[in-house]
Amino acid sequence: MGLYPRGELGARILKEKRKKFRWKDKKYKARVLRLKQKTDPLEGAPQARAIVLEKVGIEAKQPHSAVRKCVKVQLIKNGKQVTAFVPYDGGLNFVDEHDEVIIEGIGGSEGGAMGDIPTVRWKVVKVNGVSLLSLIRGKKEKPIR
Repeated sequence: MGLYPRGELGARILKEKRKKFRWKDKKYKARVLRLKQKTDPLEGAPQARAIVLEKVGIEAKQPHSAVRKCVKVQLIKNGKQVTAFVPYDGGLNFVDEHDEVIIEGIGGSEGGAMGDIPTVRWKVVKVNGVSLLSLIRGKKEKPIR
């Protein structure tokens, strides 16, 4: 009836067939070929150091109407440029051009953008070695470098 064995001695053929058809699964293929690490600007690392090139405002997607404060940064490890979101109210006031920042993933699904900020996959965590949140709360002051 079927085109594949079902009996006591069919294990090898079934196993090979399963192995072959796993390549049709998108997630399996991406994982085994390490596509994430090859295309990821951070090269698989959880965080990266970068230099701020400019401050940019990015308009939120529909139905929201806002200008999200972001910075264009250049990664130190490989020179790639990415856009990173600056979180918190007034967070952009603590970030200046040529500052050294640490960025990490913003936490969207499958490593993508989050919420209403299109194409932005990273967020700023530290500025000149000091946590952005502690700067905003006034617990620490930004060092001049």
